Amino acid sequence: MGVSLISSSAFPIFFLFSLITVCLIPELTLAAGITRHYKFDIKLQNVTRLCHTKSIVTVNGQFPGPRIVAREGDQLLIKVVNHVQNNISIHWHGIRQLQTGWADGPAYVTQCPIQTGNSYVYNFTIIGQRGTLLWHAHISWLRSTVYGAIVILPKRGVPYPFTKPYNEVPIIFGEWWNADPEAVISQALKTGGGPNVSDAYTINGLPGPLYNCSARDAFNLKVKPGKTYLLRLINAALNDELFFSIANHTLTVVEADAVYVKPFETNTILIAPGQTTNVLLKTKPSFPNATFFMIARPYVTGLGTFDNSTVAGILQYEFSSKTKTLSIKKLPLFKPILPPLNDTSFATNFTNKLRSLASAQFPANVPQKVDKHFFFTIGLGTNPCQHNQTCQGPNGTMFAASINNISFALPNTSSLLQTHFFGQSNGIYNPNFPSNPLFPFNYTGTPPNNTNVSNGTKLVVLSFNTSVELVLQDTSILGAESHPLHLHGFNFFVVGQGFGNFDPNKDPAHYNLVDPVERNTVGVPSGGWVAIRFLADNPGVWFMHCHLEIHTSWGLKMAWLVLDGKLPNQKLLPPPADLPKC
Repeated sequence: MGVSLISSSAFPIFFLFSLITVCLIPELTLAAGITRHYKFDIKLQNVTRLCHTKSIVTVNGQFPGPRIVAREGDQLLIKVVNHVQNNISIHWHGIRQLQTGWADGPAYVTQCPIQTGNSYVYNFTIIGQRGTLLWHAHISWLRSTVYGAIVILPKRGVPYPFTKPYNEVPIIFGEWWNADPEAVISQALKTGGGPNVSDAYTINGLPGPLYNCSARDAFNLKVKPGKTYLLRLINAALNDELFFSIANHTLTVVEADAVYVKPFETNTILIAPGQTTNVLLKTKPSFPNATFFMIARPYVTGLGTFDNSTVAGILQYEFSSKTKTLSIKKLPLFKPILPPLNDTSFATNFTNKLRSLASAQFPANVPQKVDKHFFFTIGLGTNPCQHNQTCQGPNGTMFAASINNISFALPNTSSLLQTHFFGQSNGIYNPNFPSNPLFPFNYTGTPPNNTNVSNGTKLVVLSFNTSVELVLQDTSILGAESHPLHLHGFNFFVVGQGFGNFDPNKDPAHYNLVDPVERNTVGVPSGGWVAIRFLADNPGVWFMHCHLEIHTSWGLKMAWLVLDGKLPNQKLLPPPADLPKC
């Protein structure tokens, strides 16, 4: 972690001023956060997994990358310096970025990427958020190795609304490719076919002993009996939702996407890419004379190929003075039983248990009235094969993906936010993204014969403080599939979900407007729909996309443009001087 110090000559004056301020306004020490400095050097690092050594793009040579730790109210200044040949940008996934859209990170949406030899300081303040989030690269497939945890602690003196844990442990799920993921997506986009899948899943960068040549590369979680641990689960995998379980242990879910939830117990967690879940693990009261596998493997709903393998870590109880003579290798090793790969009923039951805490201290401010209704179909489709080319998509076409049948194309000469801010949108984007499908069909029934998508760069424009209801409808075109949809710049409330086609006359009667879960990434059910509500109280351009990276690459993405409000704190701040150029 890089720390910037104030120059020595300025220090006495600064210190005296700080001392006077703190003495005069003692509550400032609690209310106002501090400024934290981090330095991210984007550099190549040789890493070996599954007996394959390769050079990967990392932050500070670490895989996964360094943990960002801050408190609610803190300002973060993160200097990213690019030492590799790839362009880079970093997204702080789930951070609201109130008025600081320039720091959000998706390439060509809020910034041009940082080019080789250049740097950019991401400058933002954490307002009204606490919990577990993640950061990751947001260009091409570089987030396969460029990712890490964000831990936001409550303000000093503010307790968790659950048992204070003895210890806290981030557990980040990822994927490992023996090949270069940049080559994998490049080839897929060239041929129009599905991409090659990963070779392993990882826990904190380690595949574990169930893979060949990986016996020593396992994450060991060492615990003491009779204690409560807070596990901060993060799914940073590219293309897979995951089931997770610890043998012979029950987990208590207390938070999702950095928002507290009503606690509930479960043996298995379902977590989609981009989602985070905090769980309490209560260890057994005495040494159990056993060790326990912690395993994760995919939840699969689509028709495409997938990495059908299992990552394992080991939960290991520390020996006491009485048990020190035991050998860890001689203890029995228990393995949990996970739901079947395609267990959509488990997925539905699990997500239905997630409810906001909705307490006086942590209210669920669900928009009760709706200013604008939107209905978006999401799913796969095709583009025709280019002339004189053989394509490997369905029936000789190229795979595509879309929202309301528009496969989104990002600009490459500027960012959407820059063109909006400087009034130069002509020829870059259109402000007319359709609020409903232009050609309705039986979304989850027999798919239409024509699966071709249209291509374009269209945005939805919202006035400041518009309350929005958005229904996301999966389609059966090229197979129904669960899609984890992520909205930048906002949390939203998941007010309803169901299977089949959304019925605007009947389904809203069953909405939960009291304590729906509040999150930033939601799984749209396979062959079903989900309804979300949010308040457009954050000016800027905000990306929304499927967090299965291949679907984003194929065009399952769009953006919302929220206009400035009238008050100074309702306006997007001007761009920083070091904003990267394309």
